[in-house]
Amino acid sequence: MVHRRPQSAVPQGSPLGISHPIRMGQPGGHRPLVRRGIPSQGLRDLYHLLLTLSWPGFLGVLAGGYILANVGFALLYLIGTNNIANARSGHFGDAFFFSVQTMASIGYGAMYPLSLYANVLVTLEAMLGVAGTAVATGLVFSRISRPTARVMFSRVAVVHVYEGCPTLMFRVANQRFNQIVEAQIRVTLAYNQVSAEGEWMRRLYDLRLVRSTSPIFAVTWTVMHRIERDSPLYRLTLQDLEAGQAELIITLTGIDDTFSQTIHARHSYLADEIHWGQRFADILHLDSHGNRYVDYSHFHTTLPI
Repeated sequence: MVHRRPQSAVPQGSPLGISHPIRMGQPGGHRPLVRRGIPSQGLRDLYHLLLTLSWPGFLGVLAGGYILANVGFALLYLIGTNNIANARSGHFGDAFFFSVQTMASIGYGAMYPLSLYANVLVTLEAMLGVAGTAVATGLVFSRISRPTARVMFSRVAVVHVYEGCPTLMFRVANQRFNQIVEAQIRVTLAYNQVSAEGEWMRRLYDLRLVRSTSPIFAVTWTVMHRIERDSPLYRLTLQDLEAGQAELIITLTGIDDTFSQTIHARHSYLADEIHWGQRFADILHLDSHGNRYVDYSHFHTTLPI
């Protein structure tokens, strides 16, 4: 595929030519992109929300929902009198802990429903407790069983002459002691440009890699892109990339041989995270017995050419 070299960058005063970088290819970037005009999904996408929450947030939602449900039933038990045996009349604490025992099917026996009204509430709460336990169990299992990749990317990318051609390089490593089968990696350049009609847009250019697939990704992988005439990076300088708010977006997919499920990882490099005229330090060495080993302590280390 023939690439067009990126045109002039977007001026700093344009809507896309902002002075601070927006990182799209990596979670927790410098400045997240604010979205406006999208209708709120509310509770219609609750399952997705609960799966994407952080663990503290997820556990907080579960605990909060559990407490609110018991508070609600405790208030209902307080309606009227003589609903719960051995409970103090109008005492919220007794009603709350009776609700906890009912929802969890503990059944200590010290307190039990007396009236028809209380028995109906116990029936409804028992049904809610069973359904809630099933939903919570499913959510926790879904979060734990999701296939995830433990892939480490080098903190920076480098550009230096390799085999007579300027070459963009970065490193990836599999942090697990297993293999990623049929690993595929893709690198895309995101770049702000002005069209011939004067319109600002964010253009995406695929970078052709020296090797974009690996049958077995077990240890490390140095990804390389040769900056030749058909490269989107051809004749671009660091200043050009910074002016165009350039970002290299990397996606890696493969099959985890432990779970036999597809996993993915992503990363990105902004213009100031691409070091020109430097190379990565060697991490493959031989010990005194002639055995090869990988020294990850220098995985991110770069050296001047």
